[in-house]
Amino acid sequence: MDKSNLEIDKLQYQIMSLQQPKKLKILVVDDEPDNLDLLYRTFRRDFNVLKADSGVNALEVLAAEGEVAVIISDQRMPEMKGTEFLSKTVPQFPDTVRIILTGFTDIEDLVEAINAGQVYKYITKPWDPGELKAVVQRAAETYDLLKQRTEELRRSHAQIALLSVLVQVTQAVSSLEETLAPIARAVSDTFGTDGCILQLTDGNTLIATQGTYSDTGTIENWLSLDPLTKEAIATREMQVSLNIPKDTKLVDAIHYKNTAVQAHLVIPISYRNQLLGVLSLQWKQPCTLREDELMLINLSAQLIAIALTSCH
Repeated sequence: MDKSNLEIDKLQYQIMSLQQPKKLKILVVDDEPDNLDLLYRTFRRDFNVLKADSGVNALEVLAAEGEVAVIISDQRMPEMKGTEFLSKTVPQFPDTVRIILTGFTDIEDLVEAINAGQVYKYITKPWDPGELKAVVQRAAETYDLLKQRTEELRRSHAQIALLSVLVQVTQAVSSLEETLAPIARAVSDTFGTDGCILQLTDGNTLIATQGTYSDTGTIENWLSLDPLTKEAIATREMQVSLNIPKDTKLVDAIHYKNTAVQAHLVIPISYRNQLLGVLSLQWKQPCTLREDELMLINLSAQLIAIALTSCH
């Protein structure tokens, strides 16, 4: 097993140890208090349950809470039918899976909603708790699969964009300094960072030449003070902390608190055993990385090294 694979295995172990399974959010909507309470109690163990007693209030909940995995809505409610409410959620939350509860034979409304892709399934009242739980579980799995595929597609497009930038940089004749910022931006876009720094080194010392990118437009460079960066330079190995507030090794690193960075990954950029620089990926929230992302980070570091060498 080569060194890069050992690094990936080590990082993957850290990631798995930090990941905590999170309950998916679902929204239950019913104008009858008893039904609303029953729905809440039915699902609270398995999901983070939000509730609303009308379509209007449910829209307000979604505006405040953001996307949920599943919406379970009663059909017959005052002011706004369930199908009307659900149709209003489609433009902003297309991936959410929608379920209608109905005690009536509102066939026309239901058929129209189902055909329009607004309703995943309808359940008649009084519902069987076991059946409803099974339907919601399948709906949650459908949501998970859809989000996974959407994320994989987004990542694939970002990876292609990153590799395209690196190839262009490798072939470019512009100065070394001009290549750094485009690389930092491409890396940031690929991995969804809040900030990215590509800083060159002379021997084991950081020098002023750098390229930066931040989604806010500015980024503070404290890499010379950073324990992870120092370790990456000293060992020539990738260093990572995915949940800095809980990382006892970084408790004295005040720059993380000052800049609200809560996850940091530092990759040494080397070519033929010569250290060329470091790549810093920063997030404002604790994060997770998939194995394929770790593989791409390693590949990116190798391509960046080639690109930097070609520009000398």
